[in-house]
Amino acid sequence: MFRILILNIFLSIHPVHVTLITVNQVQDNDTLKLFFRMYFDDFKRDYKLYYHQVRPDASVDTINFSKTELNEFFNDRVSVSVNRKPITGKLTDVSINSYEICLNLFYLAGKNPKEFSIRNTVLTRIFSDQANMVYLNINKYEGALKLTVEKPEGSVSLK
Repeated sequence: MFRILILNIFLSIHPVHVTLITVNQVQDNDTLKLFFRMYFDDFKRDYKLYYHQVRPDASVDTINFSKTELNEFFNDRVSVSVNRKPITGKLTDVSINSYEICLNLFYLAGKNPKEFSIRNTVLTRIFSDQANMVYLNINKYEGALKLTVEKPEGSVSLK
């Protein structure tokens, strides 16, 4: 019991800096569905770095996030390549609450991808201990990548 209490106190003092991306291939289709989730307070800090017109003292809570701006922000911070060809995501859905922001994007990737690469620099300019987790379910391949400040890019062979 005492260990659990100490662990909870430690976690409240040292916040976790992580994002989560899940990539799934739409069955019998050339589309990849990407789901992105991160803490909303961390997102606000990174968003202010991307959109310099946002005053540093401005409350991001009052900013109207357009899908176009969120799509541009995400495609700047996260680069996806299939078979060594860069592809761009199209934002389809956004969910924001006081704790987290979730984005859904679609990518046209071809029906038989053989190699997948991703570069994720979300929050890497802010936190030295940032971890960006990527879970893949593509072309019968299931696996995960851990991207960090030191290693923001990862690739997998889908054969």
